[in-house]
Formats: sequence, C-alpha cells, structure tokens
Amino acid sequence: MGAAGWSRLQFGFTITYHYLFPQLTMGLALLLLVFKGLAIRTKRPEYGDLARFWARIFGINFAVGVVTGIPMEFQFGTNWGRFSDYSGGIIGLTLAMEGMFAFFAESAFLGLFLFGEKRLGPRAHFASGFMVFFGSWLSGYFIVATNAFMQHPVGHAIGADGKLVLADAWHYLFNAWAFWEYAHTMSAAVITGAFVVASVAAYWALMREHDAHARAALRVSVIAGLCACTLQLFPTGDQHGKLVAEHQPIALAAMEGKFATESHAELALIGQPNVVERRLENPIVVPQVLSFLAYGSFGATVKGLDDFPRDEWPDHIELLYFAYHIMVGLGTALLAIMAGAAALLSKDRLMRSRPALWVLMVSFPFPYIATTAGWMTAELGRQPWLVYGLMRTAHGTSPRVSAGSITFSTLGTMGLYTVLAALFVFLIGREVARGPAPSRAPSAPHG
Repeated sequence: MGAAGWSRLQFGFTITYHYLFPQLTMGLALLLLVFKGLAIRTKRPEYGDLARFWARIFGINFAVGVVTGIPMEFQFGTNWGRFSDYSGGIIGLTLAMEGMFAFFAESAFLGLFLFGEKRLGPRAHFASGFMVFFGSWLSGYFIVATNAFMQHPVGHAIGADGKLVLADAWHYLFNAWAFWEYAHTMSAAVITGAFVVASVAAYWALMREHDAHARAALRVSVIAGLCACTLQLFPTGDQHGKLVAEHQPIALAAMEGKFATESHAELALIGQPNVVERRLENPIVVPQVLSFLAYGSFGATVKGLDDFPRDEWPDHIELLYFAYHIMVGLGTALLAIMAGAAALLSKDRLMRSRPALWVLMVSFPFPYIATTAGWMTAELGRQPWLVYGLMRTAHGTSPRVSAGSITFSTLGTMGLYTVLAALFVFLIGREVARGPAPSRAPSAPHG
C-alpha cells in the first residue's frame, strides 16, 4: 500500500474514531443547556437530575475525545510534513484558535458545571453550562473552517517561497463553504445527542425505571431530534450539496455514479457503480431530480465523470458512492423515526408504545454511522486533492517516514483504542445503570 496509503489509513482511522466523541459532546452541550434551563424555569426536579446525569456522560465522553484527538494532531507533523509546511501559514490560525480559545473555555467551564452547582447557584450554574455549549460549538467551527479551506480554499495567496500565506483572514474564517458545512455538521451533532438521550430514556421506560425522568428526556430529545433532522435535510444538506455541485462537480458525479453528462439528470436512489465499464448497474432512479437538487432547474446539465481528466477522479469512487447513499438513506430514516415519535408524543402515547420505544432504543448507532458516512463522502470526494486544486494528497506526505513505521504506529493505535473503547463502554454502562436520580435506601420491613 505504500507510505502514502498507510498515512491515509492511519489518519482516516484516528479521525473517524475520534469524531465519535465530539459529535456527542457538541450535541449534548445543547441538550444539557435545555435541561438546566427547564429545571430553573419549571422547578421540576427531574430536569435537574437529567442535567446532572448527562453532564457525567458528557464528562466521560469529553475526556475520551481529548485522549483520541491528541494522536491525530501529531500526525500533521509526523505523517503529513509537506502538507503542514505548505499550508501551515493558513490552517495553523484556526487550529491554534480552536486550542487557545474554544477548547480551554469548554474545559474550564465544564469543571464548574460538573462540580460547582451547589456553590454557584442556579443562574451561575446555567451560565457555566452556556459556556460549555459555546466553547464546544466554537471549537467545532474552527475545525470545520479548517476543513472548509481544504475543500474550497479562499483567502490565501502564494508566497515567494511557494507556500500558502494568509491574504484575507475574514474571507478565510467566514468561507461560505464553512458556514454551510458547519450548519450541517452541528445539526448532525444534535441528532446524535438527541438519539442517544432518547435511547437511554426509552430503555428506562421499557424497564419501568425512572418514569418521570424518562418522560421528560423523551419530550426534550424527540423535539430536538425532529428539528435537527429536518434542518439536516433542508436547508443545510441542500445548500451544502449545491456548493459541491458548483465547486466540486467531479465529486458530485462520483457521488451519484454519473459517468455521462446529461440534462434533466435523474437521481439514483440505489445502484452499483461499474467504474471499468463506466456505468451504473441496476439503478433505481427518480427522473430529473438530480438536476433540480444540484442547480435548481429540472433541465440543468449535470456533468459526468467522462468530462473530466481521469487523474482528477476520486480514487475510490465505489466507496464514495455507497458512503453518500448510506448517509442520505440513514438521514431520511432518522427523520422518519423522530417524526413518528413526535406524533406519538403529541398524543401522549409514546411512553405506552413499546414498539416505538424499542425503535428509539436500538436506533442510537445510526446517527454515528450516518455521520461517519458523511465525512467519508466529503473527504473521498475531495480526492485526489489534499487542498482542492492546490496540493494533491500524494504530495503532502512526509517523505522520510517509511511505510513500516506508519504501519507499526497504526496497528499500535488500533490496539490502544480497542482497550480505550472497552473502558468507555464500561464507564457509560455504569452511569446508565446508576440512573439520573440519587439512589434511595429501601425502607425497613414492618413487624
């Protein structure tokens, strides 16, 4: 596979594993704020108990996210030296801002939120929760802005030494691609948080435990999840897709398995791309819809892969195609699940509908899968570019690091992360079993 292939595999594995945790912390940060706000407004103890319970889950998740994020950051220097040297003058700005401002704000106020409730008082404790939310979402923006530059580089210039330099910080920080990618990413994070909260609440309801807490958690998570699922499809997904069509038409063609250019282009719901023969096999299509979704007109022309040089095609078209369709399919299914749950909630039947509770309980992995497939779509679609149109992936590696060294560190990382996963599951399982309410000693028997 070579050093470049192993470097891509290692970064792909570490960032995919790492992002399992930030997507939940960013989603939970908003829900924690809602629970705390409802506790202050309604004076109902179950909302305060839920805020404390999910803060403990947040803390465990946050800690594992920090641990798994550190090796990923080091790879910029160890495995991607030429990329860091070439683009460090640009991406170093947002990566540094993420660390100095957003991450430290989130970390500091998380300690206050976890341990300072009795000393701070309700409103100050809510303020610390807001800062945790603000820090986590600001951190997300800086990371997304960095990725958005790699997808659609703006605000830069080429220095005398051939390296990228920052020419317009405003244009770089507020890249239009960054705005819609961020909105799409954060709605996905809220979906993840909502489904995790709903899954645990459904478990409590099915087990007939913590009834008041389960009811309150389902109400908040289903409403938040339905709103986020709707935003995920429109406008964030729609606008992000239009940006791909405008700036990365090759990626759009690969995502849809479109080899020939055509007007009134059909949308493929399913099929198998045959890259050798340049056709989509066994397709189920919806006529003219792709032209409308990509360019706002049913008669618009969508370019196929055959219109572009072969060396500019994404290098894993089959994987890109299926990742994209898994993301869209699961996103649609998640919206349907939350819409059904919301309908039952509006009629006060959700707590009594065991089939619906079972669906909510077992659905929590789906947002993780959908988000992973979404990031695979974005990153595979950008290939063969590391910085789109400016630096190819093959030119960004560290030339003095051998394939054997990268293989060794990759396998070692996988082993350590497996142990970390087991510890994480144990700690989360213990908290879920403990529940949201303080334990009460059983009353002494009479007589």
